[in-house]
Amino acid sequence: MSLKEKTVKALFWSFADNFINLGGQFIVGIILARILSPREFGLVGMLSIFIAISQTFIDSGFSNALIRKKDCTQRDYSTVFYFNLAVSIFCYALLFIFSRYISSFFKEPQLEVLLKILGLGLVLNSFGLIQRTILTKDINFKTQAKVSVVATLGSSFIAILMAVNGFGVWSLVALTLSRYGFVTTFLWIWAKWKPAFVFCKKSFNDLFYFGSKLLISGLIETIYNNIYYLIIGKFFSAVDLGYYSRADQFQSVPSGNLQSVISRVSFPVLSKLQDDPEHLKNTYQKIIKNTMFAAFCLMLGLAAVAHPLILALLGSKWEPSVVYLQLLCFVGMFYPLHAINLNMLQVCGRSDLFLRIEILKKILAIPIIILGIFYGIKAMIYGMMLHSLVSLYLNSFWSGRLVGYSFSSQLKDISPSFILALSMSFIVFTEGLILSYPPLILLIIQVISGAVITMIICECFNFREYKNIKEILKPYLSKY
Repeated sequence: MSLKEKTVKALFWSFADNFINLGGQFIVGIILARILSPREFGLVGMLSIFIAISQTFIDSGFSNALIRKKDCTQRDYSTVFYFNLAVSIFCYALLFIFSRYISSFFKEPQLEVLLKILGLGLVLNSFGLIQRTILTKDINFKTQAKVSVVATLGSSFIAILMAVNGFGVWSLVALTLSRYGFVTTFLWIWAKWKPAFVFCKKSFNDLFYFGSKLLISGLIETIYNNIYYLIIGKFFSAVDLGYYSRADQFQSVPSGNLQSVISRVSFPVLSKLQDDPEHLKNTYQKIIKNTMFAAFCLMLGLAAVAHPLILALLGSKWEPSVVYLQLLCFVGMFYPLHAINLNMLQVCGRSDLFLRIEILKKILAIPIIILGIFYGIKAMIYGMMLHSLVSLYLNSFWSGRLVGYSFSSQLKDISPSFILALSMSFIVFTEGLILSYPPLILLIIQVISGAVITMIICECFNFREYKNIKEILKPYLSKY
């Protein structure tokens, strides 16, 4: 099978995996949101930054280091496996010890016991990191999709059953823990890799040289992505955080799905082309153009239907989330492009430059955090939009420079897709202002009209990116 065929197949199965994963979480989130209150979602949201930082330490950049390395051995994989496990136990011990102080910081006594139980997921998840890394390195996303199906169905059933029976916030904790448990169990069954009893210091040092810079970069990025949860939880309320977290989850379904798919597939694929500069540049350019066409259509379309979407799926008690969702869509639409450009830095072996850019971007984010504390959540999101644009320039400038695909060239290539998506979303948003139908009916009308308008424009103007995506999906849609 050629690299192109493997890439197309990987894109399909990676998208299927993420669609099942994020789509399943999205659906169960809707069901739970109708049963639980915004406050209960806010309580779990307060703990997200501590779990996310721990996960970053556990991986420590080793996953990408293993994917990039051409000749990984059992010794390499086993060494990283035992490191991941040891760090996960250490991180859980720290969370257990400091849970009382974290609870006091937020002035929410219930957080202490919640964190002690939720933190167990760190250890569960660490057992499956290497199996997932090996599958990604082999561009095997079909197995990962199968794992996601089982994990999503199993964890969703447990969480919904608990919520219906009055377990409240504990149903959200059970959702996370059971998912980790299912994922790890079936990765061990289906990935067919088991650790050997070996820990090699040389392997550790070689991988850590590359991964350590990604660890620091990932840590900075994780803190930045979750600091808003901490700020809202500390300076506002659990209810406000609940509204924000629901909006963030809605926007992350398309943006996070697309970002994750492209990041997971493009890194191993581009890594295989690192010795062929011309082929690397052409593939890089094509990935960006196709990805951003999808990103703009999905995110601007989501912003246009945000109001009927929230009311139809969650109910009127979640209406304050609408404006947050609309604004966050403009933040998230560039996330896939950030991921592609950052992947290119890693492919070129410039984890040092990756780190310097991350530090600079997060220094620039400090005023946004201050803005949120003094002027509110909406002002903070406006600051996030500006920061996303600045980050886009920094990421694109340096990664593009390494392969001869400049920031201005990237903007020129994605501008037609942005104009098309903006036109479509404006028409769809206007429909929502003019038509007077119940939220669910209006949502269906807007979604269908948005899809039809996009296809008509693309067919009339022979839109290349649209045809590329259609060609990729055509054989799989006809088969499955």
